Amino acid sequence: MLAAVTGAHGITGEVRLKLFGEGVESLKAFRAFNAGALTLKKIRSDNKGGAVARFAEVTDRNGAEALRGTVLTVPREEMPALDEGEYYHADLLGLPVQTPDGAAIGAVVAVENFGATDIVEVERPGGKRFMVPMTAEAIPSWDSERLVIDTAYADAD
Repeated sequence: MLAAVTGAHGITGEVRLKLFGEGVESLKAFRAFNAGALTLKKIRSDNKGGAVARFAEVTDRNGAEALRGTVLTVPREEMPALDEGEYYHADLLGLPVQTPDGAAIGAVVAVENFGATDIVEVERPGGKRFMVPMTAEAIPSWDSERLVIDTAYADAD
């Protein structure tokens, strides 16, 4: 997941995007999205943390509105390699969450960023959710099998 279409922009088929990556520049590296269904013609920042894009296949506002909610994806092998300590949000989604001593807490259901750092949303069995900052203090470790939350954050709700 690189971005999601949040709606139309104007009447000529442009769409507004919510970005999940490192800004507009990260999307410019790709030409086609969603298995070739969308071909990027141009993209620019909306100066509010999102972007405005035009796809070759969308020529009017109705077409742009029809894309609302569409998540832009590319094959994993086209994504840049990650450095130590980096992750893709999609890699965290669905991970089981545990305390350092191995007690099960729930599962990661969302990763958000409201400006300062990524925030992991965890759902406990029974549906109650809580959020934890993706910092070394709150989340001392994670891998492809699990995410470990410091006990102080796990009990904070």
